[in-house]
Amino acid sequence: MTLYEEIHEQPAVLAHSLEQNLPLAQAIAGAVPAESLHHVFIAARGTSDNAARYANYLWGAKNHLPVTLATPSLFSLYQQPPRLQGALVVGVSQSGESPDIVNVVAEGRRQGQPTLAITNEPESPLAQTADFVINIHAGRETAVAATKTYTAQLLAIALLSAAWSEDEAQFGALNRLPDWVSAVLAFDEKIKRMAERYRYMQQCVILGRGFNYATVFEWSLKLKELTYVVALPYSSADFRHGPIAIVDQGFPIMAVAPRGAVLDDVRTLLRKLAEDRRAELLVISDDAETLSLTESNVPLPDDLPEWISPLVSIVPAQLFCYHLTRLKGYDTEAPRGLNKVTHTI
Repeated sequence: MTLYEEIHEQPAVLAHSLEQNLPLAQAIAGAVPAESLHHVFIAARGTSDNAARYANYLWGAKNHLPVTLATPSLFSLYQQPPRLQGALVVGVSQSGESPDIVNVVAEGRRQGQPTLAITNEPESPLAQTADFVINIHAGRETAVAATKTYTAQLLAIALLSAAWSEDEAQFGALNRLPDWVSAVLAFDEKIKRMAERYRYMQQCVILGRGFNYATVFEWSLKLKELTYVVALPYSSADFRHGPIAIVDQGFPIMAVAPRGAVLDDVRTLLRKLAEDRRAELLVISDDAETLSLTESNVPLPDDLPEWISPLVSIVPAQLFCYHLTRLKGYDTEAPRGLNKVTHTI
């Protein structure tokens, strides 16, 4: 299966993963209630690390859990792991093979803490190490650039949040997820035409904030690994603290700006960049005023809740990266110097 096919497979993958994992998420939430935890400690790399950024916001906002992203070298190279008392220790990895992620989860078990693996390989070393395993059920992913495994990881995180909260509104939104993803996939041809404008782009900045901070980093990663563009991810707040100085006329700025708590902040910055710096904007949003800032835009579904929007907003970004890679004449299936499974210690 090609990268393009895997991108378009996501509505079916998410529907299947939701069906398979809803009872499991509820069982895990029952065994490890949020109220019993002091915090969550997550180890991940690459795309999976971007999924962990989503957990940082979602589990914090919906479940009132502080979330820490691990520094695996403390466990392996320095052999000085921190105290994990009161933590749920989570390893997120598509392959479940990277030793540094496995080491963190193994240390969590050694310290007597509950451990969870979120992976596409239920027989992997990571899965065998953890107390609980969520198999994301994405099926075999052959393209080096992760797409369907990323959104399936986000879904696992969202399912556990809803199970902890016992929130019917969250469960209802998750049931609509495949349809929302299908809706943005319908903009495929528009996104292909938009990508032509960026054929010769060598550098850009990607902006967002809140729940979609994860989307900013994942979009940036896909641009780097597929198109070899120097794509710098920033929150709209951090970008004002110095990096904004790099923007001049024609500088490409891409943004994820759905309606919600952070929209006014992101939109204000985008308007300033367009009007004062004459930046070149590309925007993914469900807000008409934000979309009107540029002709290069992709509308999100109008009734999409902000907390679940990262599972949808990344899909047009994936399509943009795919089409831009083709326009630049690069191999969408095997980016240079990369392997599907990366082992780090």
